[in-house]
Amino acid sequence: MIAGMVEMEPRVLVLFAHPALRKSRCNRRLLAAARSVAGVTVRDLYEEYSDFMIDVPREQDLLRAHDVIVFQHPFYWYSCPAILKEWMDLVLEHGFAYGETGRALHGKRLLSAVTTGGAAESYSGDGLNVYTVRQMLVPFEQTARLCGMRFLPPFLVQGTFTMKPDRLEEHAEDYARLLEALRDGNMDAEAVHSLPGIDGFQGGLVS
Repeated sequence: MIAGMVEMEPRVLVLFAHPALRKSRCNRRLLAAARSVAGVTVRDLYEEYSDFMIDVPREQDLLRAHDVIVFQHPFYWYSCPAILKEWMDLVLEHGFAYGETGRALHGKRLLSAVTTGGAAESYSGDGLNVYTVRQMLVPFEQTARLCGMRFLPPFLVQGTFTMKPDRLEEHAEDYARLLEALRDGNMDAEAVHSLPGIDGFQGGLVS
């Protein structure tokens, strides 16, 4: 870095989707944790677009302005809540996010921050759901790949139905720390592995 120059920190955009937030215990706490981190932009999609009339140019401008995109949501039927899927269908359009001229997202990073009511053991080859959450997030990973983005290992909070308050607080603190690291671009592999929510991370967060 040239002397006298200030290195720009990565900017983080959290796109939050929960259709019944007032009933949520875990996601409300995680959302508060995200909002507590300076330099992180948080958008509640159901609050912004209760009529599902998504302002595509506005959302595309926000994507251009941020380096790290986070999809935070509960795991609904092995996917995301409806408004996030609608957002993806409309905002990640050909010529913007993919295609010969669609390079607006190239080099950016995508993180899924997902909660499941069921415990981690139920998302395994021997469990009720057979597949891991990571396996079922493959459509999001492929979306990132098609858009020229790097898909980061997901941040998972599982077993929320029976989670005790102190354990939830630990997850919220971990989530805030992760967002801070993504903002600053300074989390190494050892620090990442110390966060229990990170699923299968094989390296540091810095590209």
